[in-house]
Amino acid sequence: MKHPLQIGVTGGIGAGKSIVCQIFQALGIPIYEADERAKWLTEHDPILKADIVRVLGPNAYDATGHYNRSWVASQVFTSPALLGQLNGVIHPRVMSDTDAWVNEHADKPYVVKEAALMRAAGDKNSLDKVIVVRAPIDIRIERIRKRDPHRSIEEIRNIINRQVSDDERVQIADYVVDNDESQLVLPQVIRLHDEFLRDSAN
Repeated sequence: MKHPLQIGVTGGIGAGKSIVCQIFQALGIPIYEADERAKWLTEHDPILKADIVRVLGPNAYDATGHYNRSWVASQVFTSPALLGQLNGVIHPRVMSDTDAWVNEHADKPYVVKEAALMRAAGDKNSLDKVIVVRAPIDIRIERIRKRDPHRSIEEIRNIINRQVSDDERVQIADYVVDNDESQLVLPQVIRLHDEFLRDSAN
């Protein structure tokens, strides 16, 4: 069975991952939003829910069965070991969900997976190429403030500082899309789209 090429898209908060993915989507390419999908699975996947309760106890879900995100965050924030255990049950479920999703799109030349955290292509994943979207910090802060006006600049800087740096991200990049408002994003994505179509045809 022919598999589509699997392209990863990553970047820091406010860099513009979503814009790049929207362009790919407009070109007819399916997008898998790993972070959103992981959230959905923690709410709806009975196997994962049971695993999370096994790791964290019954308080991981509230009385209505919803994932108690703020409580879970407070538990794992001070315990790297517990966070490791939690990721150890979430990641395999997301991986198998991703595999099933890729199989559903076997007729496509390529698919795109979007995630905030990503390894280099082929490093414990099924990605063929990784695109890193980047933008200067001040532009990113401005974008985040526009969409989330109640956040302070200091709060946004703290979020950015907790994330992987752009320099580290670029080390895993096969391609970089610059979303710095000095050059258009659309032509950069179209060029990549054309390249992936050629690669998939070979």
